[in-house]
Parts: sequence; C-alpha cells; structure tokens
Amino acid sequence: MRENDPSKEGFTVTPWEVEGEIDYQKLIEDFGTDNVDEELIDRIEEVVGDAHFMLRRGIFYSHRDMDRILDDYEEGKKFALYTGRGPSGHTHVGHLMPWIFARWIQERFDVDMYFQLTDDEKFLFNFDSTLEDTHSYALENAKDIIALGFDPDKTHIFIDTEYIHELYPLALKVGKRLNFSNVKAVFGFDNSTNVGSIFYTAIQSAPCFLPTELEGEEVPVLIPCGIDQDPHFRLTRDIAETIGYIKPALLHNKLAPSLDGTGKMSASQPKTTIFTTDEPEDVEEKINEAFTGGRISASEQREKGGDPDICSVQNYRYYIFESDDGKVDDLAERCREGDILCGECKQILKENIKGFLSEHQERRDRAEDKLEEFLVRDCE
Repeated sequence: MRENDPSKEGFTVTPWEVEGEIDYQKLIEDFGTDNVDEELIDRIEEVVGDAHFMLRRGIFYSHRDMDRILDDYEEGKKFALYTGRGPSGHTHVGHLMPWIFARWIQERFDVDMYFQLTDDEKFLFNFDSTLEDTHSYALENAKDIIALGFDPDKTHIFIDTEYIHELYPLALKVGKRLNFSNVKAVFGFDNSTNVGSIFYTAIQSAPCFLPTELEGEEVPVLIPCGIDQDPHFRLTRDIAETIGYIKPALLHNKLAPSLDGTGKMSASQPKTTIFTTDEPEDVEEKINEAFTGGRISASEQREKGGDPDICSVQNYRYYIFESDDGKVDDLAERCREGDILCGECKQILKENIKGFLSEHQERRDRAEDKLEEFLVRDCE
C-alpha cells in the first residue's frame, strides 16, 4: 500500500498527488525527517545574520541534514542549491515559495543554484501532454524563475530533454542501485505504470550529484522543496554513498493553501489559484470568492470576531505576500477581535497580490531576453 494512503491517514502526499487535510507533523514521522526547530533557526541566523520569514513562521518546517550543511559552511566548504519545477502549465504563486526562499539562500550563502525543469516527468505522468507542450511550458516557467532576481552568474537552469547528455550517466548510476520493490512501495506503482515513470526518480536524483561532477570535487547539495517531493530524495539518499556521493540535504516547505480553504493550491483548480500570468481582473474575481474565517453577518463578526486560522485570505498573506511578521499578527488579531471585516481583508490582499504581480510580470517580460544567460544545454 502506498505511503500516506487516504484510507489509513485521511490524506495522501506524493510528488504527483496531494489530497485531504495534511497533518504535517505526521509526515515528519512517516518520512523520518527532523523538525526545523528554534535551535536550527537561531543557528542559521547566527551564520548569515537573519532568518527568512518562511523559517520564522514554520513554513519551511522540516529538514534532512541542514545542520551538516551549516557545519561544512562554517568550515569553509560551500554547498550548491538544487530545486526544480514540473512544467505542466503556468507557474502559480505556490510554486514561487521554495524559489523565493532559494534566492534568499543564494544571496546569504553566496552559492550556485541548479534548477531542473522536468519536461520529461510531466510528459510521462500526464498522458494528455506532448513533449512539445511540456517543453514550451518549461520555457515559460523559466521566465518566472529569472524574474525573481536570481544571480545569472550563479544560476543554472536546465530542461531535462535538452541536458540529458549530462544527466543520463548520473541517472544510470542511480537507476542501477534503485530496486523496483522500494520504488513501488514509495510511489504505489503497479503493473500498469509505464516504465518511464518507474525510472524517473533516477533522473530527478541526478542533479544531486551534478555539482560534484562539474566541479571535480565533492560539493554538498541542499534542496529547498515542498514536502511532497521528499520521497524522490529519500530514495536518492539511500543509495548516494553506494555510488560515491554525499547524501543531499533538504529543507521542506508546507504546501501553499488553496483559496477555497480545502487543500493545497493546484493548477488543476484555476479558480482557486493565483497564477503569475493572471490579470488584475482575475485577481479581483478569485479573491472575491475566497473562503474566509468570517461570520455569517458583519454585525456578528463585529461582536464575536472571525477565525484567521482557517481563513485562506489570511493564509495567503502568511505564506507569501507579507514578510512583516508584525503586520501579519496585527491583522489576525484585528480579525479575532472583530475590528476588521472580511471585505476589508480581501481588499488588502488584492492590493498585495496585484502589486506583486505587476512588478513580477514586468520582470517576466524582460526575462524573455535573458533566457540564454541562464539556460544550460548539452551543446555548450
């Protein structure tokens, strides 16, 4: 039975499927990861001078070997960042969370980042997709990465089908050590699963070892990613040392919430998801329909207050659109006290999102001319 099967846990989390209300602490127990606790956050702050708001708020809440990364860094040994995106459509703001955090790490630690766009994955796991579709979306997604302000000299974006000459030898080393029994147990594959999907974890593992190959010396790798991607890298870590590489370290983020309050943000639910390509009128319409923690009437909310803990409007600000902890806490408290109504909160969020998207889309348009600065291909 697949890990986190809904019949057992009430939710399911895999790299391709997330259902139900996620118990994040249960995932730590199931996956065997460690909490990002105050001691680790304090140590990061001591090393680089501050702590990102996603760390302070527990959005990046789980890790594997982050303490080892800090040990190595303090001894003068740099690491590399690796994260990625499966290009099945346009980028939504939930996808931006680990990227924004990765940019902060790149700036604070002065490290290179390797960004994998897995056009092959989305082709293999979605029978309605063509390679032309997924490759086209990979280029579109790359613009969003560039628009976030990564250093072009230290950021290396590659599309799997264009960089396979570099990736394939590493994937073969991984694939030779992974056995079908473990892969099947982790992902729930069966006899109907296509063989490309079964092999795919080996491709996603390859960038964990790419910096070491390119540099000609051991380079530790840190992967900021959603907790749903951990199963790939748990398998990777199991075999890393057997093929002569150091285990990748990970920092996991919680998954960005949907505007309807029922689960994670998903491109398959466009009416409850904010995309980086949305127009102002799209934002207005989606926020107007967002689920809130408000009361049935304005007078009742004034009297009894609302519940910001279940409110998707509050969550959007908490997860992405407000870095000032004081402002987030103040708005939540005003909600609880009945000093602010849902319409007012929605209007604040609309302005936050529209302001962010306006600037992001301008940078995204300019990124069209910068693609070749960031993209690496086999022919280079």
